[in-house]
Formats: sequence, C-alpha cells, structure tokens
Amino acid sequence: MSEFIVTPQTQMQEIEDKIPGARRALFQKYHVGGCSSCGFEPTDTLEQVCASHNILDVPEVVSWLYESHELDKKLQISPEEVHAALGNGNGMKLLDFRPEEEQAIATIDGAIPLSPEKVQEIMDTWEKDTLLVFMCHHGISSMDSAAYFIGHGFTNVRSMTGGIDAWAQTIDTAIARY
Repeated sequence: MSEFIVTPQTQMQEIEDKIPGARRALFQKYHVGGCSSCGFEPTDTLEQVCASHNILDVPEVVSWLYESHELDKKLQISPEEVHAALGNGNGMKLLDFRPEEEQAIATIDGAIPLSPEKVQEIMDTWEKDTLLVFMCHHGISSMDSAAYFIGHGFTNVRSMTGGIDAWAQTIDTAIARY
C-alpha cells in the first residue's frame, strides 16, 4: 500500500481503483456507498464524501481503508492454492458465485453453483468452520460473498484471486475465457 497515499483530496474512483474493497469497507463501517441514499460520485473527493455523510474524522476513514485492504488481502487464495486443495480431503468447498449464464460458459470441476436455496442450506446446516472458497469471474464479487459469510459467523472463508478468469489462464487453459 505504500505506493498509494489516500488524502482527503483523493477522488473516490482512484481510491476504488487502488483499493478494490473500498466501497465494501466504507459501507460496512460508515454505511457509505452501498445504496442510492448513501452513494457518492466517482469524482467526489474523500473529504466531500465524509462531509456529506457527517463523518468528521477523515484520517480515521483513511486508516480504515488501509486496514480493510490488508484484511481483504488475507482473504485471498490463489488459483494454484485452490487447485492443490481440491480433492485433498480437507473439506474445502469451492462455491461458484457467478450467474447461471456465466457458469454455462465456463466451470471448474467440483465447484458448487450458488443459488439462493444453496446459500440458505449453507447458512442453516453447514459447520461454521467449513473451508469456503468463493469464486466469481474476476475475484471482485467473490470478496463481497466472502465478507457476507464472515458476517454470518463463518470462520474459514476465502476468495479466489482473479476468479475463473485467472484459473483459465494459470490452471486450465481449455476453460473458455469471456
């Protein structure tokens, strides 16, 4: 993170480009950026966003953005690590968060498609320490899924870095890229 410095004058688009989980972090702690009533424009500065949401301590927000970014990095698992773990008996569950139409284009053997019914089953019946690895197209939405499950008490949750696109580039080049 040392190469990117967030200042009160940094525009939100630049923050989101450099800290992909910034919107999720802002919503989680300050209820900023998650819906139309608490949203912001890409060209708004961090200082403007804080002022419009009555957040007085801009340095605290900057600190939270850095902290959440470090936490996000700890949730990441590489496609190579997932590949090695699949089928080794550790109980890992690879959960495919992508829409059905994307799953029809490309899939990983052993991945479990996530439907609303499957999410409910997991919440109701799976052990909270089950190793859950979420996968999406590029590894962005899967971070949101991982955070959601952590928020519901799951303790062994990861997100596959780069999603199925990274898998297709590094593990199985026969998988279609889209």
